[in-house]
Amino acid sequence: MTIQAAQRLGLRVAVLDATSGSPAAQVTPLEFVGSWQDPEAVRRFAAACDVITLENEFIDAEVLAALEDAGKPVFPDSATIAKIQDKLIQKQHLSKAGLTVAPYRAVTGEADALACGQEFGYPFLLKARRNAYDGYGNRTVRNAQEIAGAMRELGFPQRTLYAEKFVAFRSELATLVARGRNGNAVVYPVVETRQEHHICKWVLAPARVDRGIVAEVERLALAAAETVNAVGILGVELFLGPDDAVLINELAPRPHNTGHYSIEACATSQFENHTRAVMGWPLGDPSLIVPAAAMVNLLGKRNGPGRGEDLPAALKHARAKIHLYGKAESRIGRKLGHVTVVGEEAEACLREGMAVDAALTL
Repeated sequence: MTIQAAQRLGLRVAVLDATSGSPAAQVTPLEFVGSWQDPEAVRRFAAACDVITLENEFIDAEVLAALEDAGKPVFPDSATIAKIQDKLIQKQHLSKAGLTVAPYRAVTGEADALACGQEFGYPFLLKARRNAYDGYGNRTVRNAQEIAGAMRELGFPQRTLYAEKFVAFRSELATLVARGRNGNAVVYPVVETRQEHHICKWVLAPARVDRGIVAEVERLALAAAETVNAVGILGVELFLGPDDAVLINELAPRPHNTGHYSIEACATSQFENHTRAVMGWPLGDPSLIVPAAAMVNLLGKRNGPGRGEDLPAALKHARAKIHLYGKAESRIGRKLGHVTVVGEEAEACLREGMAVDAALTL
């Protein structure tokens, strides 16, 4: 989706991926197959690029720093990624900047986790510090007897962990900040999100909250983007507490799933603004051009080939915009596409989006 936005602006885009035929490679002829952990593969890829950007935050900051040392502009840069890709370090940066997050602490062994249970109470969350997404890397610990098993399931001690206090939130919110090389930034509408099994299932735009909460989310998001010196899109996920307090949950320094609705619903999609930002170009207007929108993630319903069945039935919902990503394999819960519906009222859009989801088997 970033490539499609970049191509409309006259850019050619190269892709480095570990496997051939990735969704991104299906829309550009400049495909490089190889691991980012392979210096020669990275060198070949970088030689084709004037500017380098990221689809995820899991690439080691040291690899990006080496590209920068070789004279390649990388956005977001290695310093930003180093502040975000380790979630404990991310929390520490946010806290140091005075931004509200859930109480947390490092976990270096079972004794630390037991201390967290005493300090935070039960349940609390054990989380992997790196390479965790969609709930792959989180465990809810309900009592002291579950600690050892949760740590083992998360891959400790090979995988480093931290703990967070459980937040009894009223709802989950999100927004995007598009921030340019010069520090200019724009904020996308605040949206409401719903998770199922730790995976985002749907997004409503705009969020059903009052203006004061929207203003606080915008303030936190802009401050977070400045704190980590983000360039490009920064996804900001937040919790809204029962007392209307807003906490930052986590940051994602790249186009984000909660912003996919922006393709149809905003004056400038998150993908176009990401492209504009990393190129050093003026940012586009992020505001809604429709009264409301809903985005529903299309998740794998079984394991097997990544193909969509019953698509004609789903297409009978004429107002729905279906995006299938072309992933080769389906897994239960894997994001294989999304559907966006725009209209006068967000809940009605959501009902139609969910009907599309029910009609499709992926």
